[in-house]
Amino acid sequence: MLSAMPSLSPSSLSSLLPLCGRMLPTKLAGLSVALLKATALECAILAGHLLLYPSGITQERRSPAGRPLAADAPDPTRLPAPEQPPVVLLHGFIDNRSVFVLLRRSLAQHGRQRIESLNYSPLTCDIRAAADLLGRHIEEICERTGSERVDVVGHSLGGLIARYYVQRLGGDRRVRTLVTLGTPHAGTRVAPLANAHPIVRQMRPGSPVLEELSRPAPGCRTRFVGFWSDLDHLMDPLDTACIDHPDLAAQNVQVSGVGHLALPVHPAVAAGIRRALDAELPGTETADQAGGLTVA
Repeated sequence: MLSAMPSLSPSSLSSLLPLCGRMLPTKLAGLSVALLKATALECAILAGHLLLYPSGITQERRSPAGRPLAADAPDPTRLPAPEQPPVVLLHGFIDNRSVFVLLRRSLAQHGRQRIESLNYSPLTCDIRAAADLLGRHIEEICERTGSERVDVVGHSLGGLIARYYVQRLGGDRRVRTLVTLGTPHAGTRVAPLANAHPIVRQMRPGSPVLEELSRPAPGCRTRFVGFWSDLDHLMDPLDTACIDHPDLAAQNVQVSGVGHLALPVHPAVAAGIRRALDAELPGTETADQAGGLTVA
């Protein structure tokens, strides 16, 4: 999808800034080229995702052994890799599994043979209920595949649901690594009018759910990696997407040059996610060693 997106050169974007200065308030006229590029990319990704959205409304079908069905037959371009835990992908608010089309392909081509997505209902009104559903889904995956543990990648709200499962519902027994992408771990103040939705209120700073997640979590066995972007328009403040808890083994990776919607889509972020998931394998680079990602 990214390859088909129109590209804007820095020179052409720079030529737009004087026009912005005449047409927009002074604060907006000072937007950087990087932010303009990220915004254009967000719009392109949103348009592409709206086209793909209907394909991800239903739950995916899996074979009894946990392998993909014929529609997802093994790709000959996949690289050889040792047996690894299944990866569970969890989408964000008012979204579905179609957001992970490119990330799924990237993981599969680099040796991840068991990748599954969970759709929770857009009518879900409670993070706790969604976390319980995730737990039952992971138990079913472990029983079906014979794996003791899984890795989870959660975008936005999906990361918060997965963290609640790990910290509050005993999910650290099953989740080896949890990667979150633009997840409001400390709550976000963006779009105050959205407070009419109960699950949005749970993502506000100081909500009862976030207060539960701030409580002690001694002995938590899950490793956390939080990707956050310096241009994420849905995180207010930006560093709310960082994981900060004294009892959690957490690393935070800053992504520069992309917005919220691009985090599960951009190939550079996908490469960082692969490193994070493979960090416990011998000879692989950890997210801490990798440092931040600059994709602008």
